[in-house]
Amino acid sequence: MSFITVGKENSESIDLYYEDHGEGPTVVLIHGYPLSGRSWERQERALLAAGYRVVAYDRRGFGKSSQPSVGYDYDTFTADLDVVMTELALTDIALVGHSMGTGEVVHYLANYGSERVRKGVLVSPLGPFMLNTSDNPEGLPQALFDGFAEACRGDRLAWVKGFLENFYNKDVLGGTLVGDEAFWDSWNIGAGGSAKGTLDCIAAWATDFRADLPKIDVPVLVVQGDQDRILPPDVTGNRLPGLIKDLKHVIVEGGPHGITWTHADMVNSELLEFIG
Repeated sequence: MSFITVGKENSESIDLYYEDHGEGPTVVLIHGYPLSGRSWERQERALLAAGYRVVAYDRRGFGKSSQPSVGYDYDTFTADLDVVMTELALTDIALVGHSMGTGEVVHYLANYGSERVRKGVLVSPLGPFMLNTSDNPEGLPQALFDGFAEACRGDRLAWVKGFLENFYNKDVLGGTLVGDEAFWDSWNIGAGGSAKGTLDCIAAWATDFRADLPKIDVPVLVVQGDQDRILPPDVTGNRLPGLIKDLKHVIVEGGPHGITWTHADMVNSELLEFIG
């Protein structure tokens, strides 16, 4: 297995697991919460078949990466991404994020620039700002995030199950666009994540990306389901046109948050057309 060291906590190194497959133009995939790089299975298959090199890594705390007790914020997540790209000497890449992974895409492009990146893709995006404040009335109340954190502290495994039920809109799409096996595979990955990281990431969802968005100077594709219960379009993706200079915005009718699995054909078609 392949790992890149991004830091240290006490006597232990913090290592990110990654996979690097194929030949051709490079695509870097950054997964969503509480999953791992494995969640890109259906995109990786299509990208490899289309002649791309695909790099996917597990965020700290999740998948096969180290599970430190620190660093579950977007400054650190983005610094981790920069180490991955530097260590692998990646250039001229398409940087693709899903859900929480879209935060790394936005924050990286705003703070590290586009020297290595030619295009960005945000699937089920997190930005621009999820929290309701006096200057962000479209956001969600702090009490909602507090409730999420309390549920995670009280019974993390039940929290992950409930989160994934809404991730896939399982009450509507279960047995058709997402099977029990896929659902429980996602739960197993989430259940195996860092308890501290699973909790701390909830606070990271309230990161304010509004100052980052105008700094992005590469074309960006946004793809989001209109039935996304985790990151509702009216709070997230529908607000991005006008905040990012060069943006293509695609809505997936009937799509939940986890469209990379449930509506993979449409996501793959839009992704391949955009990065090609």
